[in-house]
Amino acid sequence: MIALVLAAVIGSVLQVGQIATWQTDLPLFGDELTLNGLAELQWHLLAIIIMLGMSYALAQDKHVRVDMIYSHLGPRTRAVLDLLGDVVFLLPFCVIIGWLSLSFVEFSYNTGEKSDYGGLVDRYLVKAFLPIGFVFLGITGIGRILVHIGRILSPAAAKETPNG
Repeated sequence: MIALVLAAVIGSVLQVGQIATWQTDLPLFGDELTLNGLAELQWHLLAIIIMLGMSYALAQDKHVRVDMIYSHLGPRTRAVLDLLGDVVFLLPFCVIIGWLSLSFVEFSYNTGEKSDYGGLVDRYLVKAFLPIGFVFLGITGIGRILVHIGRILSPAAAKETPNG
């Protein structure tokens, strides 16, 4: 990502539009690499990182949460709140957005969507990470639900104090 930004900045300073061309079409790039293509690639890679990183952050319990009240609750109460949040909000959100994004990707594929500014082609490849990311997020949510049920039913959880 840093190399792409550096190449885009240097290419911009040198006023280079087209960086390289080749004979055969490559997925995502087509038959040339342009400065606009590099700029778009930065954003597309960022989108892919975010879509795949959501599940990792959730699995590691590093996602955004308002801890003002939550941190003072006991482990069993936390598990109940997390279970409710995952069942009521997370899984339906993953199913709805994942399902709706399939037509978004299909439309991009069927229309051969590409950049209007001489950038990247085959946009469906990048857009395909939307449903993929939400499938991974949903799978992570199911795993979290199982963990929360285990914590709720665990006799050890009942003996713990709220802060540890």
